[in-house]
Amino acid sequence: MTEPHGRPERRQGGRRRLREEPEEAPRPPAPPRRRPEPQPPAEPVARRRHVRQEPDEVPPPAPRRRRAAPEEPPPPPPRAQRPAPPRRAPEPAAPPPPPAPQRRSPQPGDRGLGMPAYAQEEPPRPGRRRRREDDGPLPDERPTDIIPAIQEAPIARRPGAAPPPAPRQGSEEEYDEIFGEDAYDEYEDYDEYDDYEDEQGFEDEDRAEPERIEDERPDRQGPPPKKRKKKRALGWVAALAVLVLLAGGAYYGFTEIFGYEDYEGTGESDVLVQVEKGDSTSAIGNRLQAAGVVASGKAFVKAGEDNTAVSRLQQGYYVMKTKMSGASAVEKMTAAASKVGQVEIRPYTQFHDITQPDGKKTPGVYTLLSKASCADLNGTSTCIPVEELRKTIENADLAKLGVPSWAVESATKAEHKDRRLEGLIAPGIFNVKPGWTAEELLTDVVKTSAERILNAGLSEQSKGEGKTPYETLVIASIIEREAVKADFGKISRVIYNRIDEKMRLEMDSTINYVLDRPTLLTKPEDRDKAGAYNTYKFVGLTPTPIAVPSAEAIQAALKPAAGEWLFFVKCEKNGLSCFTATNDEHNKAKLDAQRRGVY
Repeated sequence: MTEPHGRPERRQGGRRRLREEPEEAPRPPAPPRRRPEPQPPAEPVARRRHVRQEPDEVPPPAPRRRRAAPEEPPPPPPRAQRPAPPRRAPEPAAPPPPPAPQRRSPQPGDRGLGMPAYAQEEPPRPGRRRRREDDGPLPDERPTDIIPAIQEAPIARRPGAAPPPAPRQGSEEEYDEIFGEDAYDEYEDYDEYDDYEDEQGFEDEDRAEPERIEDERPDRQGPPPKKRKKKRALGWVAALAVLVLLAGGAYYGFTEIFGYEDYEGTGESDVLVQVEKGDSTSAIGNRLQAAGVVASGKAFVKAGEDNTAVSRLQQGYYVMKTKMSGASAVEKMTAAASKVGQVEIRPYTQFHDITQPDGKKTPGVYTLLSKASCADLNGTSTCIPVEELRKTIENADLAKLGVPSWAVESATKAEHKDRRLEGLIAPGIFNVKPGWTAEELLTDVVKTSAERILNAGLSEQSKGEGKTPYETLVIASIIEREAVKADFGKISRVIYNRIDEKMRLEMDSTINYVLDRPTLLTKPEDRDKAGAYNTYKFVGLTPTPIAVPSAEAIQAALKPAAGEWLFFVKCEKNGLSCFTATNDEHNKAKLDAQRRGVY
């Protein structure tokens, strides 16, 4: 049914709506439709999207119209009797629009063609066709402007066609809520079952069936697949191999984490093992393993967990045996007899042995070093005799042995060549390796002593009052032999005061040094003997130190106590001395000490 102005009735599902332009004069009817010659494809007409683009000039709104009350339209004629609507002719002033696709005439056996009567006023619509790759982007992907409707002359109706439907009854006009226009469905009369040609002249039948792509994969060639049983057998073999590998890895990991290897028995041949300062139990175990003593470090660590003596092991050399069990290694290493090469040199010691009044001898540096070099390795002794050590000192280059540069010249001029290193051996513990030569042993001891003397504060830059470093070392050795630690500073001051006064030192320790006696007292005949170490005969210091000075004695020689003392005498049984500035005071203190039985 149509409205009073010839507008088609709105139907659901419309796709595009055109806005009417102001009425113009009717156009002459178009000539009869005929099949056009094939032409090149026209430019596609852009469809309007939902996004509206405002025109440059806004046309005045169309006047609102009221609809008449709808009337029942007469029944449309059969589809076969419906005439095809003619196309409207374009306006003379406007450029001719592209030719619209033509419908083909009905053929026998086709569906009936026909258009409703009211469709005669509308131009024919292009048929729906399938999209091709060269058609360009989709309509929704190209923003378009609003296409104004083109006024065309009404299309003449075919003879015998049914009249157009009566307009609707009623006064309410249908309104588009989105664009504010009267709703119109341009595809309301479109027959989706009819046959149409597209712009290229193809019909729907030409593209109805999709092309089937054949499988181009080559046929399987070669022997048929193996039997399932053989595949299962290979799978079981692979699974078994994986299980074996997993079991082996688990055993290896368990052994590495919790287990350890260990020998059996008490060992075979002797071997020397060194323990460094600060080594832990595990570090000692690793050293034993590297030397071939134990099969693994863990064997030693596990065996020594309950033995507290293992944690008290000191640095040095130990005689062990190869291929010992962990328990045997712990037992042997903690035994005192296994420790070799260690020697302790105390302050007050000299190179030569000292004979005591009862005939016993106190070992000197020579004897101590010779004893430290001794070890029995597989029935062979590694001891270095004292005589070999003495000859090495007499003939060696002192600088190569490690003597400090400030002491080389003075020590070389010593009257007794075998005493050239006196005072240059610092007190402390030394670890010498059994099997070293005499020169290797002395070099290690002298270099270690030089570091200790330097740490005690004696160097080329730090020296006593007006004395060279070597003279300071000589003073420190005399202090060590003459007094106890409590009197070191005062003894040092007496020595400096007497040297400054050009007085003889008259120290009994210097005479006893050459005589290898320990006592401080001397006999008159001993004081009458000539010699460079007889400070009763000569003024000044001795040519070399007379003993091993301690760090405290070196500090006292560097920084003597303040005082004017020139004399001292032992006046207490604990070794303390009484210091005086005059000879008379000294004699009184001496008599008092004898009266009290101090000496």
